[in-house]
Amino acid sequence: MRKEIDDLWRLIEPPIEGAGLELVELQWNREVEGWVMRVFIDRPPGPKLPGAAEPGAADSIFQPMYVSHEDCEAVSRDLSATLDVADTIRHTYRLEVSSPGIDRPLRRERDFARFAGRQAKIRTTDPVEGRRNFSGVLSGAAEGKVQIDCEGRSYQLPLDSIVRANLIPDWDAEFRRSAEEGQAVPKGREAKPHTSPRSAS
Repeated sequence: MRKEIDDLWRLIEPPIEGAGLELVELQWNREVEGWVMRVFIDRPPGPKLPGAAEPGAADSIFQPMYVSHEDCEAVSRDLSATLDVADTIRHTYRLEVSSPGIDRPLRRERDFARFAGRQAKIRTTDPVEGRRNFSGVLSGAAEGKVQIDCEGRSYQLPLDSIVRANLIPDWDAEFRRSAEEGQAVPKGREAKPHTSPRSAS
């Protein structure tokens, strides 16, 4: 299954990047209603304001941009065409494209480096200093290792041992941002998934 997901990742990432977006996560599972491919997309970070360092701050020189339902719909069309041409999936499945939400999955080294200063939860396959679950503040990532500070200690986690990692929602920042935009409550920054049933070739 891991190789299958890696192959699908390499197949669908180019059209997503071609749309000016980034592939955050890919899930390929057999569920009760059948096979489902879930694709999570986001906008890459823009140039930073000089001196911007506060976690969760609007530190781009541009206004923050979030993935919209229209983005998901457009990417879904592009991926459908790409998958049809590749013709690698021989059974019916459902394609869902959505934003990652505020509990954004973290997968690659650049993801962990990008969100340094934010709180995250990480689970590893093998114990690191006697534990597999970590919840704390990301300190950065480099040379195949992710650093997280939790419970007064700093841990270096091998990237290839991380089985799951997600940001912990910063609700205070969401409320502040929503107030600035004139919204009553934070909406989680999550575009509803665009779903497309796919038939077998």
